[in-house]
Amino acid sequence: MPLAELLSIHVHPVKALRGQAPREAVVEPWGLAGDRRWALIDDGGKVVTQRQQPRLALAAAELMPGGGVRLSAPGRPSLTVPVPDPAATVSMEIFRDKVEGVLADTAAHAWCSAYLDADVRLVHMDDPATRRPVDPAYALPGETVAFADGYPLLVTTTASLDALNSLVAKGEHAAEGPLPMNRFRPNLVVSGTEAWSEDGWSRLAVGEVEFRVAKPCGRCVVTTTDQDTAARGKEPLHALGRHRRIGSALVFGQNLVPLSRGTIRIGDPVRVTG
Repeated sequence: MPLAELLSIHVHPVKALRGQAPREAVVEPWGLAGDRRWALIDDGGKVVTQRQQPRLALAAAELMPGGGVRLSAPGRPSLTVPVPDPAATVSMEIFRDKVEGVLADTAAHAWCSAYLDADVRLVHMDDPATRRPVDPAYALPGETVAFADGYPLLVTTTASLDALNSLVAKGEHAAEGPLPMNRFRPNLVVSGTEAWSEDGWSRLAVGEVEFRVAKPCGRCVVTTTDQDTAARGKEPLHALGRHRRIGSALVFGQNLVPLSRGTIRIGDPVRVTG
């Protein structure tokens, strides 16, 4: 019997920017097709996210045919960025990982730098099959990821968000709630489960596609960033710190690694298979 169903799908073509919510998506070994294949780096080659630049929440990236992206942001004309020629790569750092990427054209750098009022460059991952392995402490041989924080996909559940919002409502920052799911920037949102049931998952099937549950997702300051205003608060980290701490990590959601390819669709049954 189905455990639940897939409520929504989220693809973020550029890491840290707003994404899209398609009705279906192709699952590749390194994540959803087109998800986080682009990222911003600073003049030192380190990845730039909403951790450093909360205003990225207000910028959006739309995936274009062929893998390019259309960028848009308040007060700026939109810009379509083609996939760059992978003849030469640039070294970059995404958290502790050293990765090779391909620089976008100069118009993209100028657009992003002007929006953030900071020197940044837009980078494309040309070959996610080889560029960046998943954390070996939680990976099987050969598993790779694009520019996501650490794992190919993130799944969350509506029941756990409801439970978390109940905790927020009882705390000293109750006025900040209830929080929407977009604070957690998931790829897959599942409905019809019990709250926190995902803690016990080890394998999951969405439609005909199977996933391995790698580890719970540790959360950071990005979750305190209102994705509609870029303003920051205290929640959900205050509530997670009191009620959802595993070691030093404040957790919400589970990181997934695909075990098969295929297409997933809103409404697909979701089953625990291990």
